[in-house]
Amino acid sequence: MILLMVAAGYVYTALFQPYQGFPAGGVYVDIPHGASQRAIARLLAENGVVRSRAAFEALCRSRKRRTLEAGEYFFDHPVTAFEVFDALANGRVYVKELVVPEGFTMFDIAGLAAGEGFLSRDEFLAAARDPSLIRDLAPDAPTLEGFLFPAIYKFPRHTTGKNMAAAMVKRFRQAWITLPSADALAAHRSVQDVVTLASMVERETPLPEELPRVAGVFENRLRTGLPLQCDPTVVYALTLAGKYNGRLDGGDLNFASPYNTYHNKGLPPGPIANPGESALRAALDPPPTDDLYFVANTEGGHFFSKTLQEHNQNVARYRRLLGQSQSRADGGAFPAPAANKSSPTRSR
Repeated sequence: MILLMVAAGYVYTALFQPYQGFPAGGVYVDIPHGASQRAIARLLAENGVVRSRAAFEALCRSRKRRTLEAGEYFFDHPVTAFEVFDALANGRVYVKELVVPEGFTMFDIAGLAAGEGFLSRDEFLAAARDPSLIRDLAPDAPTLEGFLFPAIYKFPRHTTGKNMAAAMVKRFRQAWITLPSADALAAHRSVQDVVTLASMVERETPLPEELPRVAGVFENRLRTGLPLQCDPTVVYALTLAGKYNGRLDGGDLNFASPYNTYHNKGLPPGPIANPGESALRAALDPPPTDDLYFVANTEGGHFFSKTLQEHNQNVARYRRLLGQSQSRADGGAFPAPAANKSSPTRSR
């Protein structure tokens, strides 16, 4: 009788009492694919997650209709054997958030993912440079740039570049089908060209309310045969060549690249960033406007204009405001950048 009571007490403690045999900072346990119940019980016991290997294995046998899911799990507080079983049976694997902002390039995302410890920068870029995931959407796309949709993602701690890229492309597809794309595409341009235009719009302004108007300017310049002269396309060209140092000056506008929209009319060969839903909507349906130019206003937005004369006046206004702002900041003059008078975006 005493032995039975002792055994019952042991089983009760092993199964029902919260247990923590791991360090205070928590423990990661990786359950391999195809692992047996015995192997899983041993892993959990060795890592201090369950008090008794045998008791946890017996619990698994008593619930043989439930399958324990492979993956990495994280435990950071005392848990009962039942709670551990429930976590594994429901596949509550450990995941971390990765927040991808609108307008990030694949290089930005690679750096972000590496900085969060998911994988190396090169591993993500290798996946992003394989356009096979979007062949049906953009047959001529050189990379996944533009289709790595900005969103909040949750990934396992040791995910792969392919898994990350696939999740982002999936989110792009989900967003794309909600857009009024069919009529606009039939009347205007391909998916790749829409995404390319949206990426330029996204990179030009941080203000959501300006996205449609910027898209309207680019639409007008495309229609009238004017070069787009979009600074972010030059930044992207320099980035691809490994020559961007964080600043853009007048000499950079002569950089030879098919992405340089100062030297080449029309859209660049592909997207220069990954646009969000608002930029995609703006590119699909730009509002009617007579604007052909815009220049920064020193407050995060832009001055828009219909004629070159108005644009030059806005450039002078920008320089004046910039000088006043810098004078207030440090009491000194600040030389404004030279304006390219035919450009919609210089002096930003």
